[in-house]
Amino acid sequence: MVTTTSTDKILKIEDLKLYFKVEQGDVQAVDGVDFDLNNNSSVVILGESGCGKSSLAKAILRLLPRNVSKYEGKVWFGGQDIMQLDDEAYRRNVRWVGMSMVPQAALNSLNPVLRIGDQVAEPVVVHHGLKKDEAWRMARRMFQHVGVPEDFLMRYPFELSGGMRQRSAIAMALVTLPNLIILDEPTSALDLLTQANIFNVLKRIKEEFGTSYILITHDIATSSELADNVAVMYAGQMVEVSDAKRFFNEPLHPYSQKLMASVPRLHGNDELEFIKGQPPSLLNPPTGCRFKSRCPSRFEKCDEEPPIFKRDGINVRCWLYEENV
Repeated sequence: MVTTTSTDKILKIEDLKLYFKVEQGDVQAVDGVDFDLNNNSSVVILGESGCGKSSLAKAILRLLPRNVSKYEGKVWFGGQDIMQLDDEAYRRNVRWVGMSMVPQAALNSLNPVLRIGDQVAEPVVVHHGLKKDEAWRMARRMFQHVGVPEDFLMRYPFELSGGMRQRSAIAMALVTLPNLIILDEPTSALDLLTQANIFNVLKRIKEEFGTSYILITHDIATSSELADNVAVMYAGQMVEVSDAKRFFNEPLHPYSQKLMASVPRLHGNDELEFIKGQPPSLLNPPTGCRFKSRCPSRFEKCDEEPPIFKRDGINVRCWLYEENV
């Protein structure tokens, strides 16, 4: 099993790439992504639909479809380069043991013909070798933590509300006590009150278990509830990584600025903005900066060279910050 220490970063990713082969060519879904995450911390990954957020989650957890044409880079988890593990070692020691996932649309991820209790208990039977009775005790404990009545363990997924199904999916991800949970749009189909309740559950779990989170979303307003850090994706690349307090007050990348300008504020009368145009195709991304066709600050160098991402503590993929090198 991969273990972590209190001083190590729980996750560090360098130049991670995941391409998919289709009839027209290679889709560069994740193209040279870099970011890291501290223990007992959370990073929110923001971006438009189709920018590669969910593909990044699949790359980290190695949940890969058959049409992968390129999968490479460095992923350190608890100080170990888990990209060097073979598939069986990864399944046995990492996936759902050290890190787990709450997928998008809980109803689609739950087996409709199995009781919720059996599905929540299954990971500890498979990965920890516990007997069914002990696994069910673990499932009951997790249901208490996520605020689901114990008798719901005997129900089937279709008998639960959307919020209860989402909480059940969180309990399933948590039952093996992983150090890291990846949440892919966990509240996208829920009403605002249920979203708030889910985020309160996540914050309480973070405090009680010291769990770290990667939250994938395009909902900037709700993401601020959980974020310690923010990473912004555009066209398969990270364009900005920052601590949450600075990002929500002063985003640096022009794309990040436009995203923040599109969110209604409780105080202030600023007119809402939108981003003109469409993201580029990931089959044939443009040279230079991938945001250039939509960027109000575009200049000649943006057409010629891809911007550098990391420089002196400023992690932003934009030539406007070249003077900070």
